[in-house]
This record gives sequence, structure tokens and C-alpha cells, in this order.
Amino acid sequence: MFSVFGFYKFKKILSLKKHKKFFQSEFINNKIRGTLILASEGINGTIAGERKSILKIKNLLRKKLKFTKFDGNNHSLSKFQPFHRGKVKIKKEVVPIGLNINSKTKRQSKYLSGKSWNKLISKKDTLVVDARKPFEFKVGTFKKSINPNINNFRDFPKYLKKINKAKPVAMFCTGGIRCEKASVYLKQKGFKNVFQLKGGILNYLDNVEKKDSLWKGECYVFDNRVSLKHKLKQGSFSICSGCRTPISTIEKKSNMYEKGVSCPNCYEKLTETQKARFRMRQKQITLAKSKGTKHMFQKEYKI
Repeated sequence: MFSVFGFYKFKKILSLKKHKKFFQSEFINNKIRGTLILASEGINGTIAGERKSILKIKNLLRKKLKFTKFDGNNHSLSKFQPFHRGKVKIKKEVVPIGLNINSKTKRQSKYLSGKSWNKLISKKDTLVVDARKPFEFKVGTFKKSINPNINNFRDFPKYLKKINKAKPVAMFCTGGIRCEKASVYLKQKGFKNVFQLKGGILNYLDNVEKKDSLWKGECYVFDNRVSLKHKLKQGSFSICSGCRTPISTIEKKSNMYEKGVSCPNCYEKLTETQKARFRMRQKQITLAKSKGTKHMFQKEYKI
């Protein structure tokens, strides 16, 4: 069983290249996979490995970067290693929105969880905003939530300009970090009642009983588990090899679904040449599995 740890911390960080080299080495030595993003404003990442190895990296992050507590984190388990490799990247921002924040500007929204969150989003005048991408929204979301329908988080401010400043705004995302940035932007633009789901969707699903939950569907995650359900158990979604978008068990029953080739989301967008190439790839994967060997999966097409 692999331990999966998602986290973020807003804190001024210097010597980014030095830290990248150090943690990349630690990832290799401790067989850690996943991604760690380093930026001058903080860190963001999701990593997986043996429990003791994850604990070691967790402690090293706090020690080397000189902080005691993560701003947000979540823990889950996986029966298999959900990442292909371990990467440490240096970025201008931990989440790209064109806005750098620090510990002083960060906690300007109000944090809610559990029953308090349910009560807020159940009110008629509350605007419930899903700050994630459209394909994530499709997999699952909260009742009465709306989605900006943008594929690049940098475009999020354009959507926020359309929101009525008089309404209470309840924002949520997978782990909380995207909302941290968006909520700071809202406060800077004069919004008074900005609320954020503490710890994001993953902490909500982990701590709120299904019978009391206002969540519908599953939560998309950026690893090979694809989606998670309540108590962070692996979900039922998989990834289409043609367009790399999540597909449900119902979509797999469609005539437009072909394993390793296409799904209803991309069937009409793919050329016959692409489909033929994907069929050949799938044939090679099937053959490799029958021989008990591995086939290096390559992304052939991206919408």
C-alpha cells in the first residue's frame, strides 16, 4: 500500500535551484514519485511512496524550508504507485493566476468545513463556485455549484469580474490552493464575504460522512487513480487514451468508446489516422501484458 500526500505552503523561499537539487536527490533515494513545485512564494505538490519515506520528505520540507505547519494537506492510500516518476520543478507561481501572495495576504477569506460549509452552500443567496477545470467539474461537484468553464487558471480573474460583490461567495477546489489565490484576488477587488472550503474537497470527502454529504459524484485527482470517493477510496473513472480526459463507466458503454482509442468526448475530433495509430498502440500494450512485460505508454493526442 502506498501513502499519498498532497500539500501546499505559502512562504517566501530563497535558493530555489539549491532546494530543487536537494529534494530531487531525496526523491530518488527514497523512491518517491509525484511532483513538488517550488516558487518564491511557496510550495505545492502531491507525492507517493512508502509511509516512512513520505514522512521523511514531509519532515525535510518543514526543516529545510523553515516552517512548522502546512497551509493545507491531505493523506490517502493507493494499492499501486499512482505516479510514473518523481519531479521537482521551479515555477514563478505555485498556481498560475498572475498573482503572487504571501503569509500576510493569504488568509483573507473565511475557512469553513463540515456542517458549517453545508449550511453556507445550502443558502439561496450563496454563490457556490467550483474553481476547478470543466473536466474536473464533470466528474463530481457540490449541489448548486457553478463552474467558470475555463481551461487555464490564469483566465480565472476574468470570470471573477462577473461575480456580484454583494453575494456571499463560497469557493472550493481539490486541495484548497487554487481557492487561496482566487480568494485573495476577490478580497483585493472589494468582495467582503468570501468563504473557502478548508482543506478542499479531499478533506471534506475524508471527514464528512456520506449520509451528511452534499457532494455529488467523485473527485478527480491528478494521478493514475483518476478519481476518489468518500473516505478517499478509489473511484470508478478511468482515462481515455485518445484525449486524456476522465470517462465514467456509463460513457464506456457508448458506441464511441473503444479501449485505448476513443471515447464520446473525442471520437468525432480524432482523425482516422490517429485512431489507427492508437489501435496499434493498444495492440502492443495488450501483447506486452500477455507476455507479462510492460509497455511504455505514450500520450499520442491531447485536446
